[in-house]
Amino acid sequence: MDSGKKPAKRNCVGENDIQRIVEFIESIQYGSITVVIQDGKIVQIEKNEKVRMK
Repeated sequence: MDSGKKPAKRNCVGENDIQRIVEFIESIQYGSITVVIQDGKIVQIEKNEKVRMK
């Protein structure tokens, strides 16, 4: 019996995407990294860096 459900789409994250995210993480002292995903694929990586003034 077919319930009409499509098989789950398999998300594909490439090694280059992961390496790019790691590079962003290693390059900031304070801040955040946002990964934007559409249709199971990474379409944008945002780096928001904070500069602390002492």
